[in-house]
Amino acid sequence: MEQSNQGLLETESPQDFARRIGLPFSNNFLLSRALTHRSFLNENPEVLGDNERLEFLGDAVLDFLVGSWLYKHFPEMSEGELTRLRSALVRTEQLAVFARQIGLGAAMRLGRGESQAGGREREVLLCGTFEALVGAIYVDHGMEAVQAFVEPMLGPVAEAIIAKHKDQDPKSRLQELMQSQGLGTPQYRTISETGPEHSKVFEVEVLVNGEIHGQGAGHSKQSAAKAAAEAALAQLEEE
Repeated sequence: MEQSNQGLLETESPQDFARRIGLPFSNNFLLSRALTHRSFLNENPEVLGDNERLEFLGDAVLDFLVGSWLYKHFPEMSEGELTRLRSALVRTEQLAVFARQIGLGAAMRLGRGESQAGGREREVLLCGTFEALVGAIYVDHGMEAVQAFVEPMLGPVAEAIIAKHKDQDPKSRLQELMQSQGLGTPQYRTISETGPEHSKVFEVEVLVNGEIHGQGAGHSKQSAAKAAAEAALAQLEEE
């Protein structure tokens, strides 16, 4: 375990994390960088870089890998259906679920403020670090290693999405549900915009008749609005 120089709670070391989930990294510096959020870099100037470039790469690798996997496993699906299902599998909330499955939060290198604010559980940070980890695996061992790491996670989730029709546009489903209950049209409002220009993170809330029904985050306002609609649908299902 390691600590930052501010005496934070212990973080699982990159090497221990790799051993725990069975990832044989040959480049430990690359793995460390994948786990390093910019908030840690700001407070530890001796660290050489954060994970934003690897996050960019991992996002592209995941889009390709998931698209290829869906093409092979669902030969009867139309282009539109494949696109919707891929979007559901790589959205912020789902990648955060994958991150939690491997206990990624424990190994994330965060600055003091971010850590104390609950950053290890924030979906946006979990998603971004998962993407950076995928990018690092790709650089270190290539696409086959990424496939071995990611593809076992996809099958159960894809089947569940199909079974619940969650691959359909959540904004459309929410609007239909609201209309069926005689409620107003959902309205979407951007409440925050953070991060560098090449990797913006937007947070959006959805309101019905002036009441907040859900919040979501994403790398575009559209994806954040979809996440907010999905959160609203999940809340309504629980009720």
